[in-house]
Amino acid sequence: MKVSYFEDTDTLYIEFRAGDVVETRDLDENTVLDMDADGHICAMTFEHASQRTDVKHLVVEGIAA
Repeated sequence: MKVSYFEDTDTLYIEFRAGDVVETRDLDENTVLDMDADGHICAMTFEHASQRTDVKHLVVEGIAA
């Protein structure tokens, strides 16, 4: 899993799994889901992220070794 924030475009990108994206769904005008052939969510994109999320405070919990 990878979380990337692009300050120049104020975009938050969360990749849940690597894979070939075959479908992109707009949840609303600023939120997009990327899905693989099996319908699994590969990634999620948030536009205007600093207004819609708390991108300055990222906390990671429960990571298995």
